[in-house]
Amino acid sequence: MKTLLSGVAAGFMVGIGGAVYLSCDNKYVGAVLFSVALLAICYLGFALFTGKAGFIVPQHKKKDVSDLLLSLPGNLIGAFLCAKAAAFAAPAIAEKALSACQTRLLQTAPQTFFKGLLCGVLMYIAVAVFRKCKSPLGVLFCIPVFILCGFEHSIADMFYFALSGIVSLDAFIFIWIVIIGNFVGAAAIAFLDYIKEEKPDEKR
Repeated sequence: MKTLLSGVAAGFMVGIGGAVYLSCDNKYVGAVLFSVALLAICYLGFALFTGKAGFIVPQHKKKDVSDLLLSLPGNLIGAFLCAKAAAFAAPAIAEKALSACQTRLLQTAPQTFFKGLLCGVLMYIAVAVFRKCKSPLGVLFCIPVFILCGFEHSIADMFYFALSGIVSLDAFIFIWIVIIGNFVGAAAIAFLDYIKEEKPDEKR
């Protein structure tokens, strides 16, 4: 239950990041301000699926796997609640979300997957830099990069689709392709990060 609630908080924060991005006329400013979501999640220790996915590589005990899986429905609930609050408070951004989501649904499945994969890579780097170096710089650079490149973040997309009001099989499939892409990208770069580490018995 604790992980689920932490996931709800993380999903809500991603929704706030999405809302500020949609509210900014300047996409560069919006992309930077979106970083508030992951900064809050990292500093407060909330459970974000895309932030935890890569770390399942070095830490894959039963509890780690269950926490990762529980974070996903929590993120969905939080993103949905934030979308409903944002739609009521700032209806203008719902129109922007609708246009953005309609464009997303025109992508092919491979395009969506690789956009999700590349976002997963950047999300792992952002969180890894925060954990290892105690620095927010990874977040402040990686988040604007994935947004400006048009890469897909599954939890942000949950918020956008909930805000747009689009409920369809195509949207459901789209979100799952992004989820898988995010996981594969994060796990792949985490694996490379893991195997490059010098083992204690290899030291001279």
